[in-house]
Amino acid sequence: MNKKNIYRLKIGFFMFFLVVVDQVSKYLANTHLKGKNELVIINKVLNLYYLDGGNRGAAWGMFSGKIVMFIIFTIIAIFVISIFMKNIYGLIVETDRNLFRGLNVCMALLMSGAIGNLIDRVVHNYVIDFIYIKFIDFPIFNVADCYVTVSCALIIILCLFKVREEEFNQIVSLKSLKRSKR
Repeated sequence: MNKKNIYRLKIGFFMFFLVVVDQVSKYLANTHLKGKNELVIINKVLNLYYLDGGNRGAAWGMFSGKIVMFIIFTIIAIFVISIFMKNIYGLIVETDRNLFRGLNVCMALLMSGAIGNLIDRVVHNYVIDFIYIKFIDFPIFNVADCYVTVSCALIIILCLFKVREEEFNQIVSLKSLKRSKR
């Protein structure tokens, strides 16, 4: 097996692992929290609380009830992210910079979050949310939401401060770029 296939396999396993962690956490929330009082993890800071009826919208329940729209949007987002990941892989091959490995991991984290919430929308018709940060009264969220939020923040930071303009243009290009083989 060549380096390219080994790298893609590693990223694939990483994403699979993240989706499994998300889905197991939601299963446990559904099994142990649904219909029960909130579970205090850190008093007045962090609670686990099953959002009864689930989140039928996007972030914080926006656009509630537009399930088909969210499924279509998520599938398109996954497709676009996969193109970006392919382009980033090309930059890894060309430059061998660890920056692009990190950026690809961030994209895998983003895609895993999207897939985790897509599974919920398809299976349950809503997203299972159960993590509640009480001290700031933040809307209830889930593990996949954490993946999306953290990855987006890291991607923005990397793109603003580490990725050169020409590299950024290569990443977001929807054209298939010819890459040297390694």
